[in-house]
Amino acid sequence: MFAAFAQAFRTPDLRSKLLFSLLIMALFRLGSFIPAPGVSTVNVQQCLANQGNTSLLDLANLFSGGALLQLSIFALGIMPYITASIIIQLLRVAVPRFEDLHKEGQAGQAKLTQYTRYLTIFLGVLQSSGIVSLAFSNALFPGCGLPVVPHASPFTFITMVLVMTAGTGVIMWLGELITERGIGNGMSLLIFTSITATLPAQLYNIGISTGWGKVVAIVAIIIIITMAVVYVEQAQRRIAVHYAKRMVGRRVMGGSSTYIPLKINMSGVIPVIFSTSILAMPALFANFANPHGSWAQWIQANMRQTSWVYLLLDGLLILFFTFFYTSITFNPDEVADNMKRYGGFIPGIRAGRPTAEYLRYVITRITTAGAIYLLIVAILPAIAMIPLNLGQGRLPFGGTTLLIIVGVGLQTVKEINSQLQKHSYEGFLV
Repeated sequence: MFAAFAQAFRTPDLRSKLLFSLLIMALFRLGSFIPAPGVSTVNVQQCLANQGNTSLLDLANLFSGGALLQLSIFALGIMPYITASIIIQLLRVAVPRFEDLHKEGQAGQAKLTQYTRYLTIFLGVLQSSGIVSLAFSNALFPGCGLPVVPHASPFTFITMVLVMTAGTGVIMWLGELITERGIGNGMSLLIFTSITATLPAQLYNIGISTGWGKVVAIVAIIIIITMAVVYVEQAQRRIAVHYAKRMVGRRVMGGSSTYIPLKINMSGVIPVIFSTSILAMPALFANFANPHGSWAQWIQANMRQTSWVYLLLDGLLILFFTFFYTSITFNPDEVADNMKRYGGFIPGIRAGRPTAEYLRYVITRITTAGAIYLLIVAILPAIAMIPLNLGQGRLPFGGTTLLIIVGVGLQTVKEINSQLQKHSYEGFLV
């Protein structure tokens, strides 16, 4: 990995892409520290110091890189875009029009992207209104008597909502800039930046308050699980495909052999992100309810990363989204039809419907293994942290964050390697 980065920085065009991506990531982090209009930074910091990490919004705050509880202009982070993407993916199954757009190629994808942008802004308005309402009522930091918005007024409310919504639009634009002009997927890199920016401070706080021995144990758990994640993420099931010879004009086409690479974890970190986003919603709604009500107290007690109720719901959602996302990204019937159209076949399997049934059988078995793998990696770190007795809200990382960090890192390295190979081929041909 480090050799790939070193080689990339010695290549002029790749160096410019990497530096551009790092610049955008730095701007994203800078915006996380700029407070929204009307917010008292001193009072916010005081409330955070008195409260610690016990907010129901800790998980959403993690995805925003700590910007949410700071009430910065980037307070919403990437969460509105993630939620919008989830809704658009679900609509592909429920609404035939969205599935038709997905099959139309680049033009259809551009239309779906446009719908995702509109929905992101709409969700940004809703979520920013909720966060600002909590800040106005001093419910964002329960037990803190200091007003985080000293001069609350309707004008301040509207201004903060507009600024935070605009911040969401800017984040979405920054992510698309990285995708177009940088290296890797922009949205994934921004999530990666948000998570990694807060982990060192969390580990340092644990070392100061509970001892550095627990920090060593946490780092050991991270290393072991990271090695397992890298090993599984690189695993593939290769299905051999042969192409028969055929005449096209005066040329003989085909006669070659290749394979279909099927990853064990075809859905990547998407199911984990979807599950985390859904489980963060009850915590947000509970802040609007009576804090002494039975429903809000149940959410407060059970919707934590170390709660068995949370772990059970997280596991069920991960299993569901793993099969759901794989089913909409890999269509065995479409693959079988394309193979038949170009004279391809799997040895021992008839072309057409038998090929589709065989692919469906294989993908079901692989997806089952991938879902179990995601379930173990997502829940195991939280279970391993319970014996360390870090306390409520002191969990420095979970399987969600670890999968995102490792997954995005592997994806970025693969992108760099592909760019290096492309550059080598161009230099050889020139």
